[in-house]
Amino acid sequence: MDSRFSIKLHPETSSRRTSGRRYNLQESVGSDGSLDPLIMDEELLDENDRLTQRGKKRGPLGSCCYCITGCLSRCCGRVKSRFTGDVKLNPRSVWLGRQGPMPQRYPPNKIRNQKYNILTFLPLVLFNQFRLFLNLYFLIMALTQTIPAFRIGYLYTYWAPLGFVIFVNMVREALDDFRRFVRDREVNSRMYQKLTETGQLVNIPSSEIQVSDLIVVEKDQRVPADMVFLRTTEKNGSCFIRTDQLDGETDWKLRLAVPTCQSLNSDQDLFDIDAYVFAEEPQKKIHGFIGQFTEMNDGVETKYGLGIENTLWANTVVASGRALGVVIYTGRETRSVMNTSHPVSKIGLLDEEVNNQTKILFALTVILAITMLALKGFDGPWWRYFIRYVLLFSSIIPLSLRVNLDMGKIVYSFMIMRDKEILGTVVRSTTIPEELGRISYLLTDKTGTLTQNEMIFKKLHLGTVSFGSDTNDEISSHLHTAYSNIDQGQDVSATTSQRKSAVRRTVVSKIFEAVKAVALCHNVTPVYDDDDSDPDSPEADREDNVTYQASSPDEVALVTWTESVGLTLVRRDLNTMALRTPTGSEELYTILQIFPFTSETKRMGIIVKEERTGQIIFFLKGADTVMNSMVQYNDWLDEECGNMAREGLRTLVVAKKHMTEEQYANFEGRYNQAKLAIVDRATQVNAVIESLERDMELLCLTGVEDKLQQDVRPTLEMIRNAGIKIWMLTGDKLETATCIAKSSKLVSRGQDIHIFKTVLEREQAHLELNSFRRKNDSSLIIMGDSLDVCLQYYEHEFMELAIQCPAVVVCRCSPTQKAEIVKLIKTHTGKRTCAIGDGGNDVSMIQAANAGVGLVGKEGKQASLAADFSLTQFRYLGRLLMVHGRNSYKSSASLSHFVMHRGLIISVMQVIFSSLFYFSSVALYQGVLTVGYVTAYTMFPVFLLVLDHDVTPETAMRYPELYKELLKGRELSYKMFFVWLLISIYQGGIIMYGALMLFEGEFLHIVAISYTSLVITELLMVALTIRTWHWLMLIAEFISVSVYIGSMFIFKSYFDPVFIVTWDFWWKVMVITLVSCVPLYILKFLRKRFSPPSYDKLRE
Repeated sequence: MDSRFSIKLHPETSSRRTSGRRYNLQESVGSDGSLDPLIMDEELLDENDRLTQRGKKRGPLGSCCYCITGCLSRCCGRVKSRFTGDVKLNPRSVWLGRQGPMPQRYPPNKIRNQKYNILTFLPLVLFNQFRLFLNLYFLIMALTQTIPAFRIGYLYTYWAPLGFVIFVNMVREALDDFRRFVRDREVNSRMYQKLTETGQLVNIPSSEIQVSDLIVVEKDQRVPADMVFLRTTEKNGSCFIRTDQLDGETDWKLRLAVPTCQSLNSDQDLFDIDAYVFAEEPQKKIHGFIGQFTEMNDGVETKYGLGIENTLWANTVVASGRALGVVIYTGRETRSVMNTSHPVSKIGLLDEEVNNQTKILFALTVILAITMLALKGFDGPWWRYFIRYVLLFSSIIPLSLRVNLDMGKIVYSFMIMRDKEILGTVVRSTTIPEELGRISYLLTDKTGTLTQNEMIFKKLHLGTVSFGSDTNDEISSHLHTAYSNIDQGQDVSATTSQRKSAVRRTVVSKIFEAVKAVALCHNVTPVYDDDDSDPDSPEADREDNVTYQASSPDEVALVTWTESVGLTLVRRDLNTMALRTPTGSEELYTILQIFPFTSETKRMGIIVKEERTGQIIFFLKGADTVMNSMVQYNDWLDEECGNMAREGLRTLVVAKKHMTEEQYANFEGRYNQAKLAIVDRATQVNAVIESLERDMELLCLTGVEDKLQQDVRPTLEMIRNAGIKIWMLTGDKLETATCIAKSSKLVSRGQDIHIFKTVLEREQAHLELNSFRRKNDSSLIIMGDSLDVCLQYYEHEFMELAIQCPAVVVCRCSPTQKAEIVKLIKTHTGKRTCAIGDGGNDVSMIQAANAGVGLVGKEGKQASLAADFSLTQFRYLGRLLMVHGRNSYKSSASLSHFVMHRGLIISVMQVIFSSLFYFSSVALYQGVLTVGYVTAYTMFPVFLLVLDHDVTPETAMRYPELYKELLKGRELSYKMFFVWLLISIYQGGIIMYGALMLFEGEFLHIVAISYTSLVITELLMVALTIRTWHWLMLIAEFISVSVYIGSMFIFKSYFDPVFIVTWDFWWKVMVITLVSCVPLYILKFLRKRFSPPSYDKLRE
């Protein structure tokens, strides 16, 4: 149906109707395993009847209102769809180099990551700033000062601090958005060559590229839009692309030009053929594409099926040759943009705690104002006095708190990136460094994170005999024997004399078939460095300059191993593959078909024709879970797969099948027909391929080792000792995941492991959960499919048991499951999570965690770019958490206490002053004194608390148990908040009452004595609280005192120059200050003496 005629119900009506038809549908499983009919809940039926009856009673007025609201809703929906671009994405037919018979409008090929434009910048920035409670509160306070009746001080004492905060944030937003604008402009202005109908190449910027344009992309140039690959300068009709910025994989991908276009004499001939490309609707999947290339010849259509191998997606890079393609998707419809996730802004737990305590301070302000008003009496314009009291006590909520915390976060981030012990670390999110000190759960990927993603061939098993890396010489000898006899025209099965045993003959033939299969069944291409050698020289002379490119490091490891035993891949193009044998001869194979590996099929296959014998052979390799049902009966595969998995090896089963010419011709016809399908193409293609994958001859089992990252074991042990529970989420098989969990010490020595059995139904999950419940202090290992079943029926029960485990391993886990597990832990525990990974499949997990850490690994930088923190090695995570997480959290907590204390103490003094002077609503300190107190006189020493730390980095790393105390959240708890509240009340009372008791003469002397005592008390409190002195702290204390003493002689309207130089002034200030600080220091000393914190014990 056309979207223009779609009906949108009014939200209220839609909700009412939907709830009226909300049936409780349940599937019951019969005893025979069949599904019984769906059962409808009678209670909900009654509810539906009641709603229906209620709707029938609607009168004429109600019906009229219903119609009006429905029409308004439909109109608003159409307007929203028009301006937000909420349009349906449809398939399209794209003609080569020109508009089709029915022109359509497509989005421009512009990248725009900016948040604002010239018109929206100011309104949006101000809106975002005043959404924060602190800023909105002080805006209201500042606005009241424009009314003379409410004014209690100078306007700048309110507007200057607020204006400074808003200005700093506006500058930061403007700079960030300008950087985005510069990056967007750079990308959009990149020049590309467009092929015109005259055959000329015209340079156009990326932003002007349109659908149907023919664009030329040079080697090492980034593809500007999604295109179908038509032609290349490579003779074999193929080229390689790098997709690391799209899917996170660093291995090159092979792309094939459309054969019809590649066979043309020149690029200009593309305009002479009547052809178009049919492309499916734009969608997110980057590893799939369904399309057709149609050529018209005298009214006869010739169609070719197009797949992912014929595409060049935007943001990929052409790695070989020059590519020419036709643009099919632009702008927001490209795969790259559609897969760009917009991560949710993360708010740290410390920010939430500060926000809650700020609300308490606001409530305290209102309570004080009401109390003062009640004591004064509700006579006259009481509401005016109430507002003035709120203004007087507004300093209880410090505006500088948000500024200090944000600046502190920047300092923490700077210190992390400058740490020489974790070189290469990048902080991409400066808003949550304190989260690193509150982590309770660490979720980690396995391959490339705990392991190096560096594959080394370790074992070859033939069923009757096994070969390891130390027996390569023996394999080489057998291969040399086999190929020597082949060169002499003998059959491999008869290469040995009759005097040698039958076992000997069997081993030679088995090794020959197995190694040949491993050397042929892959998608590896040898790439030679032509800069250092003659490109016309034979491959044998360029062997030292060869590198292998493939979509998987496993395949590179296998081909590298076959080279080490004498069977070398020397050349490969689109249609042929050449192997150099141990005897120096060359074996040529024609590639007939390739079936790439996918996560769904878990296998890859290739059909080749051996030119020497003319045999057509189908080779297949894959995971044992799928290959078991495809190979002929054997009694050793399951057992050996388990043995290799327990050794931590990644296993692949290799098999083959001979085909006759007739069999292959029949298969090719059915396969080509399936590839032309538009509907359910993948299903039809897989069905044809599966018809071949039956009764295959098992050749061998290979084992490849993925080495552990450096210092993985001590790092995981440190994290576990810190009280952090570790979950490993991997897509690998259960046996391999279990082995890595043991070898990496993820599961501690002697700890029980409970392997959750495979469950498919609710009853099975219930029984297995009961079995697991009886296990105490056991680590859990579970399959992804079983996890889905448990979460579907027993989410709360499963999570309650899982979060109590010291370690959890989830294998065969999809990227979506990884993110879902992170969200479940956050929901069911309320604790902070950290996720670490290195691949594109870890991005969703990293973004879902409270603190996401990405590793720069062999799978690319996608995880690193999407993370909050980027590391180069896994072992750096320990220092990031134990040292920087600890210091960031504890320093921010101290900073928050002091900034609140600074506002509370002056508010207490204001309360005492007002209550003693007939409840007057006059400010005790006005003008410069109010601003100077929170800026020049105390700002620097208080802010430099961010440099304070309780223990040395070496101690924090040596005793990770110290981290457990941070998880209790005592540093910024309500208990500590009220302790500082009492300290503020005590010190404010002492200073104010002391000044009133000791003053003589003018009122100006009260201001001088109390204000000086206040400033010195705040500076002394910083000095008494700090745990590790930094040279900057000494300088800041000295400068603050010097600036204050100097300003006393400048601002003569607030200080009496004659009085402040007398001994009478200074002894009164000293007495008041000592009475306010010494008792607190004595209490601190006694607490440290009789109940010292754990870090103090270590320092001693």
